[in-house]
Amino acid sequence: MPRWQARFAGGALAAFGLVSLAVALTAWYKYRLLAGASVSGPYVDNPWVEVDTYFRNLVGWRTGLLFLALLQFSVWLAGMRDVADVLWREGQRRRRAWLLFGWVIPVAQLFVPKMFVNDLWAASRPKGRRHRGHPLLTAWWLSVLATANGYGHGLEDLKKAADVDEARHALRQMMIGESLHVCVAVLSIIVVWQLVRRLERAVAMTPTDVPPADTAAPAPA
Repeated sequence: MPRWQARFAGGALAAFGLVSLAVALTAWYKYRLLAGASVSGPYVDNPWVEVDTYFRNLVGWRTGLLFLALLQFSVWLAGMRDVADVLWREGQRRRRAWLLFGWVIPVAQLFVPKMFVNDLWAASRPKGRRHRGHPLLTAWWLSVLATANGYGHGLEDLKKAADVDEARHALRQMMIGESLHVCVAVLSIIVVWQLVRRLERAVAMTPTDVPPADTAAPAPA
């Protein structure tokens, strides 16, 4: 079972989480500036709180790393699916095409990726004790849904802010959203390595057709 896929996925997720943390800290810094008693009135062209180029660049890097992390996570899922097909092929409920379409098709986004991970988790369990789902997977998926379906328009709201109060609200939204991004990244890395280890153990305990070395025929003298 190649671990390079898990390493790439984990690395992309870690980079995404770190940049999201940087965005959250920058938003917090701007929020503190806006909370000062000396800052009031119109937000537009305020030199203390304008949307700086480096802030936009950070958000751009975060968005790019999000797509990279999603791609690497999907590649890793495809590799784990190969292993799960050997362990419990009949338990894999979705075709491989859904590894891509499950992330982009409306409604399917809400449950199809989680189904793949649930099936992998069940395949890693001993035969006769297989069941789908786990509190870790539930927490991970709820964090993904919360991130994907809210707090995603903070930067746009910040650009449109007409006064300080609107800017503060947008920055609060950004801080919450980026904190959720960090949470998703951390939980996703844990899920990746938990599944890798569980599937490795399952493969190691699977009987093979290769005879043990001590029963092999002796070599000719």
